[in-house]
Amino acid sequence: MQGWKTYELKELVSLSKEKYNPKKETENLPCIELEHIEGETGRLLGHTNSLDQGSIKNRFKPGNVLYGKLRPYLRKFYFPNFEGVCSSEIWVLHNNEEKIHNKYLYYLVQTNRFNENANKSTGTKMPRADWSFMSEIIFPIPPLNEQQKIASILSTWDKAIELKEKLIEQKKEQKKGLMQKLLTGEVRLPGFKGEWKKIRLGTVIEECTEKTTVNNQYPVLTSSRKGIFLQEEYFSKQVASENNIGYKVVRKGDFTYRTMSDDGNFVFNQLEEYEVGIVSPAYAVFKATNINPLFLKSILNSYDFKKNILRNVQGGTRLSYKYSDLKNTVVKVPPKEEQSAIAEVIFNIENNLNLLEQELEALKQQKKGLMQLLLTGKVRVQV
Repeated sequence: MQGWKTYELKELVSLSKEKYNPKKETENLPCIELEHIEGETGRLLGHTNSLDQGSIKNRFKPGNVLYGKLRPYLRKFYFPNFEGVCSSEIWVLHNNEEKIHNKYLYYLVQTNRFNENANKSTGTKMPRADWSFMSEIIFPIPPLNEQQKIASILSTWDKAIELKEKLIEQKKEQKKGLMQKLLTGEVRLPGFKGEWKKIRLGTVIEECTEKTTVNNQYPVLTSSRKGIFLQEEYFSKQVASENNIGYKVVRKGDFTYRTMSDDGNFVFNQLEEYEVGIVSPAYAVFKATNINPLFLKSILNSYDFKKNILRNVQGGTRLSYKYSDLKNTVVKVPPKEEQSAIAEVIFNIENNLNLLEQELEALKQQKKGLMQLLLTGKVRVQV
């Protein structure tokens, strides 16, 4: 690769050693913790105040690159345009301006080569990336003018990703507001005037009591806050009991939810992607019998229904909302024709959101592909 040179990381980057002690400082600065950085996007989700902290923090300046060194938070990175402080579990990377552009460094820490080596951690209880090891990793680096051009190209993709993410958030807020009105009857669809009636959910749902009779009879599923997934894919390993005889069977179209919650947020999912699976006895499984399934799912996950649950849940540290509680819960529903019409509106909104999510994922994959080509020199840019 003509013009490219190889360097050990320590020739390109140094760790900032400037500290901030909240007990001795008077200047109040933004304080970034690991949870404030969204993984694999580098987006800042928030911050706290430096003077409110109880421990010494790392200082950073505009243009430094922040990188989470704690094992669970690898691939958390941020490129600040302001001065502040951050967790001691975040590396503040200062670039050698004669060899590497700071924005190019920001993309370098996102590469597989950087992260795979950072994953070779030290420590047992809370493994951390080891700077003494990382500092000796060799990276091929282009001339500064080519670095700037590469960073500019990748920044274009970052901007497109950011705009798509904002559009998705706007659409989700619109959906939330519209569903709140449609699912309470505050807004009626054209042509519908029938009275909404109060019913007990037990009159329109039925518990599914089928259980496994042999071990590993069907795939083990996890019903999470983002949907239903194969457990081994969701956790990257099998976490269920080795003996899953007696697990509950969930068939396509059935609903399931975990009956215990730490924060009172009970999420109801419907099995759509798989024909059949099994879930832990900690889940309830039921099906819709005399109500539109999508309308039911929307009602169960609505803001008003969640408020209703919190008024009726039992327990102290962990809250319980059993199937017996669910079937005795009273809700207001419109006639079936209006249920179907509302469900169609919701389906179209969700379908549109799914398409936007697919477009977002495509942009992210395009960026990854470009990084693989541009930051390795496989494809050169004209400068």
